[in-house]
Amino acid sequence: MNTEVKAGVILPTGSNQWTDARELIELGRRAEELGYRSLFVNDSLLNPRIEPLTLLAALAPVTERVTLGTAALMPFLRRPIQAAQQLASIDQLSRGRLAVTVGAGFPGQFGRPLYDMSELPWERRFKRLDETVELWRRLWTAEGPISFHGEIIDVEDVPVQTAPFRSGGPPIWLGGATPAALARTGRMYDGWLPYPPDADDYRTGLAGVRSAAAQAGRDPDAITPALFVSVAITGDVASGEAMLADYAQANYGVPLEQLRTIQCLVAGPSEHVRAYLESYVEAGARQLAVRIAAPDIKGQNEQLELIADMLST
Repeated sequence: MNTEVKAGVILPTGSNQWTDARELIELGRRAEELGYRSLFVNDSLLNPRIEPLTLLAALAPVTERVTLGTAALMPFLRRPIQAAQQLASIDQLSRGRLAVTVGAGFPGQFGRPLYDMSELPWERRFKRLDETVELWRRLWTAEGPISFHGEIIDVEDVPVQTAPFRSGGPPIWLGGATPAALARTGRMYDGWLPYPPDADDYRTGLAGVRSAAAQAGRDPDAITPALFVSVAITGDVASGEAMLADYAQANYGVPLEQLRTIQCLVAGPSEHVRAYLESYVEAGARQLAVRIAAPDIKGQNEQLELIADMLST
């Protein structure tokens, strides 16, 4: 794999994938030992899982080098000021190793019900997300009380909050690949973490991000181009497809063919998986967030080593 590419792993926070939650800590430590550069966690209230910021806080003192990230955090599930304090605290505990990918949720069963549970309107969710991030950044750099008057978020005289370890706060990436998401990434975010099902879509999307950054007077090359991808190493492509089909059904309740229309997934022999990933690297991806398509912690550990071997060649 291209030496410029940093590969990380998405930890399986769903309770159907582990028997003891502390197994996730050991999996993260093992990933660091194997040379992975980052550990990511995702966020939801729809399936039982370990809360992502809690897990990152637990990983911070037992790891040394890996970036700790979200893929992706949904800020609307938390009060904005409280979330700013949580993230700054994790950045302190990890000594500046936090990276925060955020999203506003998706239409359908994995998005709108979360807003209903949070007692927030689905409408204008992207504006709410952008204002939340803007508020975080102000809180992380303020030397005194601040007021913030947005179209959605309106707070007055917020006292000084916990400062992050990293000056200015952790980088904030955006998930999503719609034209509006590309424009917003270029204008105000530090990285881009989509999962387009085709490398050409990634190339086109990254060009859109960089164009929007240039138009906003930002350095296009300063925006981290990342990729969320589900991976498994198997003896042949047929068994890999079967493994992905089981994973799609277990995690999303949909057939693989349907999931593949919106996400990038690959399974099969090492050379097959490597070629697939390299097509995205050629399209510009420089950070991989690898979700291991294995159903349990034993399979996760086995795949962790197989994928590390594949990435190192």
